[in-house]
Amino acid sequence: MILRRVGTLFDRVRAELHRSFTEEYSSRETAGSFSLGVFITMLPTLGTGLLAFVVLAWAFERINRIAMFASVIVFNPVVKWGVYGTSFTLGTFILGPVPGVSPSSVSLAAGPAIVTRLVIGNLILACVAAGVSYVAAHRAVAAYERRELGVVSAVTGAVGDDGPADDSE
Repeated sequence: MILRRVGTLFDRVRAELHRSFTEEYSSRETAGSFSLGVFITMLPTLGTGLLAFVVLAWAFERINRIAMFASVIVFNPVVKWGVYGTSFTLGTFILGPVPGVSPSSVSLAAGPAIVTRLVIGNLILACVAAGVSYVAAHRAVAAYERRELGVVSAVTGAVGDDGPADDSE
């Protein structure tokens, strides 16, 4: 009984992914939605990016919600610490070190200078990642549309579907 329910759930997920990739949205809309999600997810929003996702999904019907929310899987909280470290390093490279701050001594007075470096670096990284993710997502969805890439089969296979994957739904 549980296996049947799980199988039904996987079939619904597969059908929804297929519909999302081929019928409801163009490859450009899907890639743009994923890219927008990557941009928002990479910013230091302290979790409010998910609220932005909900507002954007509600306000614009041409946003592929599945693609936009998939960016959260890619840039999850574990990965974001690395993004923040890289962002601060990039910001420090561009703006120079924070005056009067060393790795062993940081004061609250240096907060605005540190946040400025973090945000500058983060905006640059988010723009680069959004551009790269647009190209990658567009190519993947276009390949799926041509049936050269079994994205739905790969996704449902990765989550444990033991049944045969059929992309012809």
